[in-house]
Amino acid sequence: FFQETLTAIKNWFTLFGWSKGQNPISIPYSLRRDVCKFRTISSQEGVFKQNHGKDTKTVYDMLFHLSGQLLPGITLSQSLPLDPVERMLQLHRQYSALLAFLKSRGAYLPHVMPEFLLEPDDYKKWIKEQIVQKVDVNNSDIYGNKHLFILEDSMFETMSKRAWTDVLLQIYKVFVLPRVSSRNITDLISLESMQNMPRIISSNIYSPYERTILTWLNINYEKNRKTVWKDCLKGGVPTVRWIVNFDHDLLDGLVLAAQLAAYCPYLISTHFVRMYTNPGTTAEILHNCLILVNAMHAVSLTIDIKV
Repeated sequence: FFQETLTAIKNWFTLFGWSKGQNPISIPYSLRRDVCKFRTISSQEGVFKQNHGKDTKTVYDMLFHLSGQLLPGITLSQSLPLDPVERMLQLHRQYSALLAFLKSRGAYLPHVMPEFLLEPDDYKKWIKEQIVQKVDVNNSDIYGNKHLFILEDSMFETMSKRAWTDVLLQIYKVFVLPRVSSRNITDLISLESMQNMPRIISSNIYSPYERTILTWLNINYEKNRKTVWKDCLKGGVPTVRWIVNFDHDLLDGLVLAAQLAAYCPYLISTHFVRMYTNPGTTAEILHNCLILVNAMHAVSLTIDIKV
């Protein structure tokens, strides 16, 4: 489950997390590596900047694109000092600012510490620095009453991957998901249909934004099923149904096809009329899903979809 979540988040942020098109990311590696576009390098002759590449994008670029805000004290072309310890401490301060900023916007990240977002070598430097400062390992006072965690290499990588994944999930929650609007949603469906809608859509199983999406799925399916499959070759118009979850009710491809047909009706005659409207076997469900994926590719909706 965690790996599927990781893949979904990586794909979404690769496609939609940046201001100028796609930017492939790896979690946590590229996010940690590309945290700064420039490094300030000191020498006896003076100071110069080593460019990481003009196209290098950082988590701060992503955050600025999605939220429209810069973190206090951090610029999009942040420089880092040459001294390894000073560099690590500055990165730790920046990650502390990042977490504080997200929490102030409603993110839930009590388990993510700034040191978990560092590179492995910087994490080791951070631990060493705390020990050098004679911090009580069993009762660190750096974060109030929080403990100082000393992790082995493999455990740190696991923790870092989980921490970065949770940071991205919370960025999505606080800056992307609230854009889903329920304005005028009652205009799209009759009052009678709304009254008949299952209670689960107004329950506390899903968030308000998820319930809005479920309502949208119900609206488009009911509104379009007779139009999309009126000339269907494999079963006729599908029956009335309520969509109350995001897994079982979407398995046969019909609900998602109805959503796509609402915005791309020209796909009906080329793709959707060949779907089974009452699939009874795994093969028929697979047939429907293959048609749906082909339809998405036909309109260049090239999200990495595997049937």
